[in-house]
Amino acid sequence: MFNGFISIDKPPIITAHDCVSNLRKLLKQKKIGHGGTLDPMATGVLPIAVGNATRLLRFLPEGKAYNAKIRFGIATNTNDITGQIISDRPCPNLNLGEVEKYLPLFQGKITQRPPAFSAIWINGVRLYDLARRGEIADADIPMREVEITEIKVLGWTDGDYPELDVAIACGSGTYIRSIARDLGEKLGYGATLSGLRRTYSNGFDLDSSLSFEQVAELMRSQSLKVLAPDHGLHFLPEVSFDVDQTKRWCMGQTIKDEFARTVNSLEESPKPEIHNYVRTYDEDQQFLGVSEAIDLELQPIVVLHPIN
Repeated sequence: MFNGFISIDKPPIITAHDCVSNLRKLLKQKKIGHGGTLDPMATGVLPIAVGNATRLLRFLPEGKAYNAKIRFGIATNTNDITGQIISDRPCPNLNLGEVEKYLPLFQGKITQRPPAFSAIWINGVRLYDLARRGEIADADIPMREVEITEIKVLGWTDGDYPELDVAIACGSGTYIRSIARDLGEKLGYGATLSGLRRTYSNGFDLDSSLSFEQVAELMRSQSLKVLAPDHGLHFLPEVSFDVDQTKRWCMGQTIKDEFARTVNSLEESPKPEIHNYVRTYDEDQQFLGVSEAIDLELQPIVVLHPIN
């Protein structure tokens, strides 16, 4: 049985749920979960936890990065090229300089309206279900604050429907389709996302990612090695226990340790909701799981290696 992470280089068309199903069949293992959705059209990094590592998904760091292609002159109901065209306005005279004037509006903390065809919940119903039934207008979709840390122009292609290639680094919850839509509206021509590849997600990148074909081949040769359970957690502070502390901690007991004071004194965390969490190891640097620093104690939260 595998316990750890596999970063999948997701192919187009299929969903994140399909990726989990495919991996369950390849590994012949049921306990598998993914670390964030990715639109069917998109390709690229999809972190997937296998075995006991599924308990660590909530601790993965924030942050995603994409290479996106935006086509101007076309607007669709899904805000990407797979949707129905709702506006067609060729713009052969549009140039990169004009587009670049508006890019700063999409950097930093901004307010964004998610696409109508997206998986967020509204009153217990998926937004895309409401959109398919025509039961929600764009004006009724709640706005949300997202953070875009960088937008970098990678290329430009002239034509009746010119295209912009751009690299975007952002926080979780950001819709690249919304950026494409809103940029097109600012320019007055409309725009839609015509390509999207995720290059980084929650501590995983393309260099550590495998295609399903590669996973299948490694399984056939019995040489598949998953990424360690603590692969994406290196932003968390760490502590090592001696033999006695390890035994007691793995049995669910809190450990008094001055290191907890240091953790509690930290002012910043890349993921505030897990501010006081600590990677926990034994004296041989075997990863045991995750502790929470409370006052001067380290309390077991996720124990991956219980001692019987």
